[in-house]
Amino acid sequence: MNKTYQIGAKTFLLDQTKAEAAYQAKKVILGRETMTFNLLPLKYQWAYDLYRTMKANHWEPEDIPMGKDIEQWKHPTLLAEVERWIIMMGIGYFSAAEGIVGDNIIHVVRELVTAPELKLVLGRHAHEENIHADSLLYMISSLGINPHECEAMFEDIETIRRKNEFVTKISRDLRRGIDLTQVENKQLLAKNIFMFGQCMEGTQFYGLFGMILSLYRQNKFPGIGQMFRYTLRDESNHIELFRCLFMDLVEENPEIWTSDYKASLREVMAEAVELEKEFINDCLPVNSIGLRSEDFLQYIDYIADRRLEGVGLNPLVGGVKNPLPWLAEMMDIKKEQNFFEGRVTEYQKSSALSVADDDEL
Repeated sequence: MNKTYQIGAKTFLLDQTKAEAAYQAKKVILGRETMTFNLLPLKYQWAYDLYRTMKANHWEPEDIPMGKDIEQWKHPTLLAEVERWIIMMGIGYFSAAEGIVGDNIIHVVRELVTAPELKLVLGRHAHEENIHADSLLYMISSLGINPHECEAMFEDIETIRRKNEFVTKISRDLRRGIDLTQVENKQLLAKNIFMFGQCMEGTQFYGLFGMILSLYRQNKFPGIGQMFRYTLRDESNHIELFRCLFMDLVEENPEIWTSDYKASLREVMAEAVELEKEFINDCLPVNSIGLRSEDFLQYIDYIADRRLEGVGLNPLVGGVKNPLPWLAEMMDIKKEQNFFEGRVTEYQKSSALSVADDDEL
C-alpha cells in the first residue's frame, strides 16, 4: 500500500511497492546499485547485530598498563628464553597479519559486497584490525623492542613469510574490476572469505593466542595477555562475521557450491593447518613450563575441524579432543569489570573530587 503525506499545499507519495522491490534487490554481491548508504530496511539483521556487539566491545591499547610486563621483560632471570621468543614471534607475526586482514577487508571484500549493512560491519571489522595493529606497536614501544627486528621477521623467518604469502596471494586476484557474474569469480570471492575468516583468523591465529595466554595464566606478561584477550574476543566476532557472510553468499549463489569446490576448500584448510603447525614448531622449538608443542598442534586440528563444520564442510581429522579447554574461558570477559566502566568510574571520581574541592572553596 502506498502512503501519501499532505503537508500544506504539497503532496508526497511514498511508493511501497518500489521500496519493497529495492529491499528484495539487496544482495551480498551484485545487489541493487544506489547512490545512498541506506541501511533501512535491514535485510541482513545478523550483520547489524554483530556490528553493535563489536562496537560495544571497543577497547584502546593505551588503557592497559604495561608496567609489570616491562619489569619482567627487563629482568635477567624472571623469564625463560623461549618465553621471550614467543612474545617476539607474536609481535613479529601479528604486526603484519593484522594489517593484511584489514587491507583485504577494505580493498577486496568491502568493495565487492553491495548491501550497506554488510559494508557497515566490515568497516567496523577493519577498524578493529587497526586497533590490534596499534596494540602491537604499543607492546613494541613499551618493551623497547627494536622495530627493525620485527620487520626482519616478515622476510627472514620462513614460516611467517609462508603464512603471509598463503593469504595475500588470493587477495591480489580480487582487486577492483573483477566480473562477479562469472561463477569462477564468485567462487574466488567465497574462497577469499573462507580463507581469511576460517583459515587465517579462525585457525592460524590460534597457535600463538594459546601460547601467549598460557603465559598470561602463569602471571607472565599481564598487559600483553590482556590485550590478546581483548583481541581474541574481537577475533571470535570476525570469524562469525565471515562465516555468516560466506554462508549467505553461498545461499544466494548455489551454483558455486559444487562437490569439487567443497573439496578445494578443505584442501585450503589442510594447507593452512600444515603451515600453522610448522609455525608453532618455530614458536615453541623447546617445551617450557606449562607449554607443550604437542598440545598446540592438537589444538589446531581441533579448531580447524570446528571451522570446517561451521560452514557445512566435513572435518579433516574428526573426533579431535580440545587439549586447551581453558582458552574458551579467556574470551569470557563479560563477567569481569569492563575496562571502559573502570575508566568512567575514574572520570566520575575525578569529577566528584572537583565538585568537592569547589564546595570547600
